[in-house]
Amino acid sequence: MTLGPLEYLVIGFDRPDFTGAIAQEIEKVVEKRIIRLVDVVVAQKDAAGDVQIVEIDNVRDPRFASFAPLLQDRMGLLTEEDVITLAEGLPNDSAALMLLFEHRWAEKIKDAIIDAGGFLVARETVAPELLEAVNAELEAASA
Repeated sequence: MTLGPLEYLVIGFDRPDFTGAIAQEIEKVVEKRIIRLVDVVVAQKDAAGDVQIVEIDNVRDPRFASFAPLLQDRMGLLTEEDVITLAEGLPNDSAALMLLFEHRWAEKIKDAIIDAGGFLVARETVAPELLEAVNAELEAASA
């Protein structure tokens, strides 16, 4: 089994309200085989800074039931140490949704690169703030 590139997102919440809307949007890209969810975890940081890990595959918890259909390919690769490390950047008395996903769209590209003797030299995600600045410049130039 060839895995495409893996990436993680950590989305912070002051007061998480998991109504299912986030899971519905993720489901759209999972169904199109653009990504595969490899792991999904919620970390809660209390007022004293202690972290509690909530495994989202506990479908009995109604807050996370909307994620259940998305966890068929879950591999559980995020360790407790990973989650605690990622949660360190959270403010006290907050929570985070942590998503580890595979870029499925890149699976065949990865194989083709390897077959051609190629290898990855660099990969980085462009920060949203930089994208906003570029968009503003483009809009100003076209005005």
